[in-house]
Amino acid sequence: MTMVCPRPVEETRIQASIFKSRCLALLDEVETSHRTFVVTKNGRPVAKLVPLEAPTPTLGTVTLLADNDDEYFSTDSEWDAER
Repeated sequence: MTMVCPRPVEETRIQASIFKSRCLALLDEVETSHRTFVVTKNGRPVAKLVPLEAPTPTLGTVTLLADNDDEYFSTDSEWDAER
């Protein structure tokens, strides 16, 4: 599932020293505005802070194929629990 942003994503360059001092506020901004930040050191891009896509729900996506639990949990090997 891909999340579609309602508006184009802005990409803003930010110096590493400014990123360091404003990191938590920038994380909040990325989450709410879906802006992308390129972190630079000495004018060179070194990292990119981007919003994550919404996780794909997995509830109800597994179909069991075996008729009983033994087929899922058995190793077909004998073992001694006292060891």
